[in-house]
Amino acid sequence: MPTQAESQRRLADLIASGGVLEGFPWPEATREYGIAIRRDGVWTHWGDPIERRSLVRLFATVLQRDGDGTYWLVTPGERGVIAVEDAPFIAVEARRAVRADGPVLSFRTNLDHWVTADAEHPIWVTLDAENGAPTPYIRFRDGLAARLARPVYYELADWAVERMVEGVPTLGVESSGCFFALEGAAA
Repeated sequence: MPTQAESQRRLADLIASGGVLEGFPWPEATREYGIAIRRDGVWTHWGDPIERRSLVRLFATVLQRDGDGTYWLVTPGERGVIAVEDAPFIAVEARRAVRADGPVLSFRTNLDHWVTADAEHPIWVTLDAENGAPTPYIRFRDGLAARLARPVYYELADWAVERMVEGVPTLGVESSGCFFALEGAAA
């Protein structure tokens, strides 16, 4: 059994890395938390912004999404549904490294967690059904996504290359040996 210090260290590591608290069955007990994540990435409690960043980062370690697309805060003792307007995270910074085997794109979220675009963390773009505006995302972890902030999307456009995809010239970016189209599909 881990000591209290070991447990605290593990939780601190999860918060720092953006990991998820897991390894236990979802409890039957559910609660109404009144927590929501707005489209701009602000977490709220009963409509008021949660100002303590450390608390939001802690909540992010227990954020999960079920197969139906419902977002939950899940702890060993209880779980509760939370509302997410778009994506729970926002990619606010992008970095591009060129290595011998090709470019690698990494993204920092609004909670200072990093994710690298690869086969397990794809980039995709959806188009608004009404106005056709593109909205880019990257899979962060466990079915959770980060929406790319507009300046980050513009950076991707600067790094874009054209590749043939199923016989069609397609604009996209390369990262970790994968090609991600920047042309979206209707939402």
